[in-house]
Amino acid sequence: MATLDHVWGRMAAAPRAELKQPVRRADPHARVRAFANEDILFYVKRIDNSGVVRQADPGARARCMKMAGSVFAAAVLLIFILLPSAYGLLAGYRIQSLKQESERLEAARASLELQESQLLSPARMEELAREQQFVDPAPQKVVYLEDKQGSLAMNQ
Repeated sequence: MATLDHVWGRMAAAPRAELKQPVRRADPHARVRAFANEDILFYVKRIDNSGVVRQADPGARARCMKMAGSVFAAAVLLIFILLPSAYGLLAGYRIQSLKQESERLEAARASLELQESQLLSPARMEELAREQQFVDPAPQKVVYLEDKQGSLAMNQ
């Protein structure tokens, strides 16, 4: 392929008679000067490759399969290399979430123990007894269920 410098060199060395088109001289009375390279013509040839058939390469399929297999093997190897670290990372996240849940449950247990101690306090029990008018029964109204062996109350 010829470079532009080579083309210009050939054009400058060629005599005027060998040029296919005569060189136009700028008209001294014209208002616009001549365009650069207006004496150069390019011919575009239409190329039709519709009748060209690609020749089959018998080794192309084997090379393609080898390449696909090696890429698959490399991907599997990379996954196996990265799998333990990813599993460790996920386990760390799980441990942190379990620690947070444990702290939340401990706080809830402490809150429930406080609430239980407030509800079961003797002062609260006396207050509930007064509100619901609970009184101790008379001693003659109390029935003790005891047998000779002491198992009658257990069987009923």
